[in-house]
Amino acid sequence: MHTITPFERWNQYYDSSYDDQSPFAGKEYNYDVYSENIYGYYIDPAWDFFGSETLYMKILYADYELGFATIEMIGEWNDALNNDIMQFKRNILEHMMDFRINKFALIGENIMNFHGSDDSYYEEWFEDVEEGWIAGINFREFVIDEMKNYNIDNYINMSGSLQVEKWRTLPPLRFFELINGLITRRLAI
Repeated sequence: MHTITPFERWNQYYDSSYDDQSPFAGKEYNYDVYSENIYGYYIDPAWDFFGSETLYMKILYADYELGFATIEMIGEWNDALNNDIMQFKRNILEHMMDFRINKFALIGENIMNFHGSDDSYYEEWFEDVEEGWIAGINFREFVIDEMKNYNIDNYINMSGSLQVEKWRTLPPLRFFELINGLITRRLAI
């Protein structure tokens, strides 16, 4: 797991440690020390801890004028034991929503497992974004299936056209336009 790094090509456009409005503003990274781990497997120091022992994240891009953020995730999303969605919502999402972010693209290809509980925090998040949306990009099929078992797909748009294999080839604003267009079409149906 230590070889899986957050997507780096967008670092030229955005760095959450230099963004005064980011929950990670001022964070200093030591890329020589691997101290965070998931189930005893060290992860790259670029991943950010937000309160979960099994799930880490990286804000790849945020645009406050468009109200948009792309967040990459790694690990096991475990609501049953760790209430990861509560940690994520309270420690990260609410902070970002305070700065008018209401469109969230979650990159989920490095989420290795999902354990659900209830959907109350997802419902709360969905209601909080009002005019925005939540998109799950490139989640693994078995993770999507498990999320559907807990009705998470009522709140997070995922699968189908949101399996965007070549998202890394796009600059962040083009990625936003693509995802926003896909979500807008889904909502219009």
